[in-house]
Amino acid sequence: MAASATSWACTRRTSCPQVAASVAETVGLTKTQAVPAPEALAALAYKNAKNRFAIPGLGKLVLVSRKARMGRNPATGETIKTPAKRVGKFRVAKAAKEAILGAK
Repeated sequence: MAASATSWACTRRTSCPQVAASVAETVGLTKTQAVPAPEALAALAYKNAKNRFAIPGLGKLVLVSRKARMGRNPATGETIKTPAKRVGKFRVAKAAKEAILGAK
């Protein structure tokens, strides 16, 4: 795993130590052994995002193509053309929605 992926995964989120501690407690590892788990999952997601990376029960990371469109500069009101682009989206799984929001 590259050093940049490792540092990005934990420095951008304040909960990385809590995630590692929870994984360590659940699986029966030390916290030091559990720290690479969320970092490895993030690196795997970045590598496989083009092929719809899914985490069962949580959701999937997909690439979506957006069409070119007309937009507006909010400061000046000028109409501008926004080019077509590809963006990443995370789609939450039905099981995760029901667990968080409650079943309908």
